[in-house]
Amino acid sequence: TLYPGVAMVEGANVSVGRGTDTPFELLGAPWIRAEEFAGYLNNRGIRGITFLPVDFMPRGSRFKNEVCHGVKMILNDRQSLNSPTLGIEIISALYQLYPQAFQVDKTLSLIGAQWILQAVKDGQAPGFIAGNWEKSLEEFMKVRSKYLLY
Repeated sequence: TLYPGVAMVEGANVSVGRGTDTPFELLGAPWIRAEEFAGYLNNRGIRGITFLPVDFMPRGSRFKNEVCHGVKMILNDRQSLNSPTLGIEIISALYQLYPQAFQVDKTLSLIGAQWILQAVKDGQAPGFIAGNWEKSLEEFMKVRSKYLLY
């Protein structure tokens, strides 16, 4: 449930918890301030999820054997969580809070569109960004439906 959103930042300079017992439930980096980051995300009112400040040390992958500060994500309601929107919320939060440290351009390959990256950089609200891809998604679903076998 968390993977589609959390993985959007995996190309950048953050750990998504790979090399821990709870990959994709943790997100952090040595340069993040855990309390600040968790508070910011919780104040966004993202439905279905709560963020707790945490320190962790991945045993592998990015930041192997380095202390990372960040968040543990607690999934409260999988039905109300919109995972792709969560990804944009996380990217936007990192860019707003840590513009000098966060390598936002490295998220492009996983967010999939230059206009989304630019919208984040321009400070557009994550909900507004997600709303802008809904029309394209609806059109895709119509085209897709005629090819489904079941």
